[in-house]
Amino acid sequence: MAFNVINEARRCLNCKRPMCREGCPISTNIPEVIQTFLGGDIDAAGAMLFENNPMSVICSLICNHENQCEGHCVLGRKGAPVHFSNIENYISDTYFDKLDFGEIKKNGKRVGVIGGGPAGLTIAILLAVKGYDITIFESREKIGGVLRYGIPEFRLPKELIERYKRLLISLGVKIRPNTAIGITITVDDMLRDGYRAIFIGTGVWRPNTLHIKGESLGNVHFAINYLTNPDVYTLGDSLNVIGAGNSAIDVARTALRHGCKKVTIFSRSEKIAASVTEVEFAQIDGVEFVTCAQPVEITDEGTIFVTVEENEDGSKHIVEGSEKLYPAASTIIAVSQGPKDRIVSTTKGIDVNDRGLLVTNTYGKTTRDGIFAAGDVVLGARTVVEAVNYSKQVAEAMDEYLRTLED
Repeated sequence: MAFNVINEARRCLNCKRPMCREGCPISTNIPEVIQTFLGGDIDAAGAMLFENNPMSVICSLICNHENQCEGHCVLGRKGAPVHFSNIENYISDTYFDKLDFGEIKKNGKRVGVIGGGPAGLTIAILLAVKGYDITIFESREKIGGVLRYGIPEFRLPKELIERYKRLLISLGVKIRPNTAIGITITVDDMLRDGYRAIFIGTGVWRPNTLHIKGESLGNVHFAINYLTNPDVYTLGDSLNVIGAGNSAIDVARTALRHGCKKVTIFSRSEKIAASVTEVEFAQIDGVEFVTCAQPVEITDEGTIFVTVEENEDGSKHIVEGSEKLYPAASTIIAVSQGPKDRIVSTTKGIDVNDRGLLVTNTYGKTTRDGIFAAGDVVLGARTVVEAVNYSKQVAEAMDEYLRTLED
């Protein structure tokens, strides 16, 4: 492994204008990291990665590299790009357990983090290092959010999230599991109890629906619910998955690993939205794909689709008489998610847009003083690296805000 990673790192041209960095949503200084690694200082390379992206070791596994850093590598124009994901994972994984922040001087200011997903974890780490007294409020029994409950084990080992938990505890962060803010405890309760600032990073856990007949049947489920705990579902031997993003791919591959014999993914478009790599893995696993198909009804016997064709102007139309039943024991709908309204419905002064997402300024400040937000609950369902990048800016804004408050 180490030898292969070193050889891969040696392929880097150390470009003066690194296109790989431009393709990275969090602007990782890839050539500098690689050259530092090749120079024999893996700890310095690891520190660069962690300082730029506290979720580096996770992003190295789940980022859409083919469209980001690796997809922009100049070597990929005529051959294979430098596979920085493998290099990043080796460096970050090796360095992670060596993290040492020294003695952190506490400043006595309490900050609440609602949601233990990638945005919340990023905020908690960055502010804990600055000396704030952090408490994470997690609605489920374990932290991780979409990392734990939305990405399968075969893509992201859950032990990695446990390592983050140990890091947080070592930084003095308190974790309250099974605590959904907006039910028993409210934001106002937190402010009453001395939290000087609050961060909301609750993600998007309300499945979007298709609004077609049959969605309430017993053999129909939603992707985000299924991925949370696949073991409790009985899908039968065959499954139709409506939607063709990475979440749909995760559902399909997970279902095959849980006993389904035949799994088919349906896309309304001719193009599959998921990354090419994930599609290739799914095809190797045995997943079938049907494109240009729009669902119109779900039945006990399967899903009825119609054929969709594209017009010359780019619009689409349904082909008359093209209704076809695709038999399956179960159907899973994977057409993204939206936010729940548990917090905003119990808190005055926090505005949302027409999609139910929290309204913030560029630096994550909501319409109520002292309350900040980032991640999917602000941007909608996005990638982990985008959530982390935004959360870095918000952490700086929160620190600046907190410094203005009297002790």
